[in-house]
Amino acid sequence: MATKGKGKDKNDGRKLVAQHKKARHDYHILDTYECGLVLTGTEVKSLRQGRASLVDGFVQIDGGEAWLHNVHIPEYAQGTWTNHSARRKRKLLLHRVEIDKLEVKSQDSGHTIVPLSLYFKGGRAKVEIALAKGKKEWDKRQTLREQQDRRETDRAISAARRRQRA
Repeated sequence: MATKGKGKDKNDGRKLVAQHKKARHDYHILDTYECGLVLTGTEVKSLRQGRASLVDGFVQIDGGEAWLHNVHIPEYAQGTWTNHSARRKRKLLLHRVEIDKLEVKSQDSGHTIVPLSLYFKGGRAKVEIALAKGKKEWDKRQTLREQQDRRETDRAISAARRRQRA
C-alpha cells in the first residue's frame, strides 16, 4: 500500500526532489529511462532536504558511460571540508544496452538527453532522463494553443453539465 504524503506519488512510492517542468515544453519526449546516480554522502543529505535544480542539466555519453552535467545540488549546510561542489558531473547507472541505444540515438541531429525528474525510490536516488528532440518556436505555440483549446472545451462541458443538473 502506497503512503500518502508531501512529495510522494500515490502509486509507486517515489519521493520527488526536483522536476524539470519546462523540458516537456521545450522538447518532444521520445523515450524515457530511469537510472541511478553515483553520489557522495553530502549530496544525498542535501537531496533529502529537497534541494536540487535540473534546469540546465543534460546527459552526455563519454567513453561508454553516461554522465549528468550541470545539475545543481547545493552544498550540505552541516557539511565540512568533505562537502561536494554544487555543479560537478555525476555518473549515471544504466545497463550497457541502454547506454549504447542512447548514444546512437543522441548522435542524430536535434536529439539530446535531458533529465526530467530527480527522486528517491526505495531509499535510492534516481533520475528520470529522456531522449528528446528540440521543438521549434511554432511547435511550442501550437502545443500551448492545443492545451488552451482543451481547457476551454472542458470548461464548456462542465458548465453545460451544471446547467443540466440545476
